[in-house]
Amino acid sequence: MRVAKLMAERGLCSRREADDYIARGLVFVDGRRVGELGTRVAPNAVITLDRQAEAQQRSQFTILLHKPVGYVSGQPEPGCTPAVSLIRAENQFRTPDTPAFHPACLRGLAPAGRLDVDSTGLLVLTQDGRIARQLIGENSELDKEYLVRVTGRLAARGLALLRHGLSLDDRQLKPAGVEWLNADQLRFVLREGRKRQIRRMCELVGLQVVGLKRVRIGAVRLADLPLGQWRYLRPGESF
Repeated sequence: MRVAKLMAERGLCSRREADDYIARGLVFVDGRRVGELGTRVAPNAVITLDRQAEAQQRSQFTILLHKPVGYVSGQPEPGCTPAVSLIRAENQFRTPDTPAFHPACLRGLAPAGRLDVDSTGLLVLTQDGRIARQLIGENSELDKEYLVRVTGRLAARGLALLRHGLSLDDRQLKPAGVEWLNADQLRFVLREGRKRQIRRMCELVGLQVVGLKRVRIGAVRLADLPLGQWRYLRPGESF
């Protein structure tokens, strides 16, 4: 197995970061320095990073943003603005012990997952490939919680179907936690993130989504972060 792929699978870093560390001679396999891209190793090989690579990982930023409607999480779409454009000093939500904004936090900063242009709530942007893999990797088990305001008439057995029994694009959806919070608002907890998944699920059972807000990813909550503002992931927080 290629050492970069093995490093990514073990959560040591992303594939891109692994290639960079290998090229710079910052990776050791079974105690021997590896400096050639494409090097193959045994699946049970012991892989460690040079202190320089470890220090680089510790200096990487992860940011939580309360994304407003009208901003896209990834590549800009016509008439829309990327959410990363909100990561500015004047939009930072600070407390006395919070580090100030520094332009270095924008270098290589990318969204870890999507949030639709017409949805609001918690969006994670990170420089750390390990965190990105936790949130969007194929084996991610993190659940994501949404508050969803709807109109329409729920079909018979609609709630049961939302919880388990629907398919999108000819693929069955994983079981979901779905419950009514009040007469027009549902709470969804998902462990996957298909494109416009909640809106499409609701349409299949006779409901139309008129408001969608993500309030939690794993153990990290949106909490009191104001709309349009951002903060750094705190030292005691993890996904």
